[in-house]
Amino acid sequence: MFLGLASIFTANAAVNSDDEIKSRIAPIGKVHIAGAKAETASAGGPRSGADIYGTACVACHSSGVLGAPKFQDAADWAPRLEKGFDTVWQNAINGINAMPPRGTCADCSDDEIKAAIEHMTEGL
Repeated sequence: MFLGLASIFTANAAVNSDDEIKSRIAPIGKVHIAGAKAETASAGGPRSGADIYGTACVACHSSGVLGAPKFQDAADWAPRLEKGFDTVWQNAINGINAMPPRGTCADCSDDEIKAAIEHMTEGL
């Protein structure tokens, strides 16, 4: 019986490639040390404002959670945009009130944050 089990495990191990094994034992997260420069763009290049909004911003900006300005809502965005787009952009990067820095998109570049804001304010 022992030999039968051993042969099954041996055969199974031989089927797994090095890449499959590496992917299963890869870390599930990354550590960011304060002050160190974070990776700022995805490996595939910059993402569109619509992509960033759809994955990171929609949770708060679709319904106005904790006072977040709602998507393409002129009344919500007007007082913020009166201070200038660059101020809105810097607030999104650095965080303001209940919004943490970069919202929920820690891996977004500054340009991707800008694109997301442009998408949320398009046509206003």
